[in-house]
Parts: sequence; C-alpha cells; structure tokens
Amino acid sequence: MFNYFEFARRCNRPLILDGANGSLLLNSGITSDKYLWTSAANILNPEKVLSVHRKYLKVGVDIITTNTFRTNPSAVKQSTLNQTELVKAGVLLAKESTKKYNAIIAGCNPPAEDCYQRRRTISIKELKYNHHKHISQLIEYGSDFVLNETQSHFDEIKIISAYCSKNEIPYVVSFYFDDKLKLLSGENLFSVLDYVRQFNPLAIGFNCISPDIFLNVIQKQLKNIIWGFYLNCGDSEHSSEKITCSISPDDYLKTIKLSLDKSPSFIGACCGSTPLHISTLKKYFDGKINNSSTG
Repeated sequence: MFNYFEFARRCNRPLILDGANGSLLLNSGITSDKYLWTSAANILNPEKVLSVHRKYLKVGVDIITTNTFRTNPSAVKQSTLNQTELVKAGVLLAKESTKKYNAIIAGCNPPAEDCYQRRRTISIKELKYNHHKHISQLIEYGSDFVLNETQSHFDEIKIISAYCSKNEIPYVVSFYFDDKLKLLSGENLFSVLDYVRQFNPLAIGFNCISPDIFLNVIQKQLKNIIWGFYLNCGDSEHSSEKITCSISPDDYLKTIKLSLDKSPSFIGACCGSTPLHISTLKKYFDGKINNSSTG
C-alpha cells in the first residue's frame, strides 16, 4: 500500500492537513449537539459542511478530514438520527468537495466516548463494536485512510491498531495526552507509540494539544518515526460550545518552525483554527520549495 506520509518525508515537505471543522461549523451557526458535536450537519446542513471543506481546499490543503467526529456508534446511539447515514453523508460530502481538487480524504474516527474523558463507561465489547464498525464504514464509503484522532486511552488504541492491521486498512493514530506526556488512561505516550508502531500505521500523530505541550514532545526522540501533528489553537475550555481562536496564524507558524528539524510528514491545525492558519502554512512551505529550486 502506498504511504503518502513516507513519500512526503522523503521529499522533505510535509503534507498540509486541513484545520478545524467543528469550531468553524459552530461559528457558522450550527448548534452543538451533546452527543453528536457538529456531525448532524452532514444531514441537516450539508451545504455548510461543504463550505468548510471548500474553504480549506481553496487554500491548497493536501488532506481533507471528513466531518465524522462523533458519527461513531457509541455517540449516535443517544440520537434519533441514523448512524450509517451520518457516516455515509460525511464521507460523501468530503468526496464531493474534492471533485475539482487533488486531495486525500482522511476518514475521521474519534474516541468511542468523549475525547477528554478519563473514566471508561462502556465495555471492551462495546469498544470493539464501535471502532470495527465505524472504521469499516469510513473505508467503505470512500475515505483514503482512517485518521484515528484525539486518541487518549490505550484500550481502544490497541483495538484500532489490531483491527486496521489485520484488515489491511491504511490508518494513522493521533494521540491526545496531558502535560506529563501521559495518555488519559495513564500510560506513557512514547511506550504506547512504540506499541502502535508494531502494527504498521501510515504515520502517528499528535493533536489537540497546546503548543507548550507540543514543544515538550519534540524535545524527545522522534528520529526514524513517520509522524505529524495539528495543534489546538482555541482559548475555550474543552467543554465549551464555542471555540474561539487564541493563536494567530503567524504565531502558529513560529511554533511549527521549531519542529521542522524533526521532519514531520504532515502538519495541520486543530480546534479554533481557520483556513487562514492553513493558508499561512501552505504559503510558507511553497516558498521553501520555490527557494530551494531556484537557489
């Protein structure tokens, strides 16, 4: 299977991932759902989802993420909407948006429960059902790979890695962790990272962490790892229904530059970011390529 991220690393130019979907949808007037976040918009307000995707595509992203954060079975079981239709619509909207663009579609697979929740309230059997079904749906409806993002519990990371590896599903695991570099389930980040690498993911990632925590991570050993990141740019509490930006595009770029000697293979932005953040990254890397080719 072709590894986009390994290719990008060899080219010394990270792939550009899109920025926040959910917070942009909230700021466009979509109401946050207690269980579904903004995924109900796939069915109820598809034109707004398409608009968000197209804004990122217009600034030149390489990867578009489906609006399927919380279309997974464990989230949708509390809703009256049809789970399969929510996932299908989310993937098809991403595919529709890319018709005039050459972009890779990342099928977003979130944690089974709230991504900032420490205590597990569902069984291992339910966890397996949740991830097996959602991952399979994302691929069935047309995602190029599965982006398992904001993963902070080792039990479901093991389920995801084993299932994707066994079924030859291209996937990335992106970790969320605290300032002690531990998952919310307590394990050391780098011990879990080493575990996941045994299952041959396309890449590993870090997302929704603050720039300060990220700068601590990149002081550690990232050599010979295909990796990438997209950091939290918001100033709201994780439980807030509104997420506002607290990091300017230029300041975000300054943080990004501190990581480039570690050769990240993909870079985007997370909560609170906008297409302007991604446009700033894109212009910077395009400038680097143009300067090297004419130098």
